[in-house]
Amino acid sequence: MTGSNVAGPAAPPRVGVLALQGDTREHLAALREAGAEASTVRRRSELDTVDALVIPGGESTTMSHLLREFELLDPLRQRLADGMPAYGSCAGMILLASEILDAGAPGREAVPLGGIDMTVRRNAFGRQVDSFEGDIDFDGLDGPAHAVFIRAPWVERVGPQVQVLARAGDHIVAVRQGRMLATAFHPEMTGDRRVHKLFVDIVTARP
Repeated sequence: MTGSNVAGPAAPPRVGVLALQGDTREHLAALREAGAEASTVRRRSELDTVDALVIPGGESTTMSHLLREFELLDPLRQRLADGMPAYGSCAGMILLASEILDAGAPGREAVPLGGIDMTVRRNAFGRQVDSFEGDIDFDGLDGPAHAVFIRAPWVERVGPQVQVLARAGDHIVAVRQGRMLATAFHPEMTGDRRVHKLFVDIVTARP
């Protein structure tokens, strides 16, 4: 027998983590544990090489400013419009929105990337001293997720194509639209890799 129709193992997806500001290292570790080939993205050339992108927590107004400074804002918007999968946590959720409430001072405001049809309110749960954590039900996971909220946003409106995955009390804190995923909390700060595995599965699934 000289040949085989058995395909070899698929290459892991290349998932970038936007590394302009925020908790980049934790997301890189979580993605690698979830089966992705993870790398940092700071330049257009690096954005062009990845299959998907994670936008981490941090300060959404600072990240918006740096996206402009590094000439990444328009290329990132275009990649999202072209269907690149993306996951945003906390500040990343804010930036993936189509509308941001309390976006910040004019000229330094957080800029929506329009990846998910939703309206997000910045710092909705309060200031740093109001940060909290707890277990929440998360649709699609086999059991509650332990959620860490730090100056977290919440979602005030979702479009008809947006699936609500989790709530904290009455507030929407996790959503999915097609190949886009967003959480108001920081799963990378726990040992639970199920949210990152969910995103890796989204990336590897056929659109």
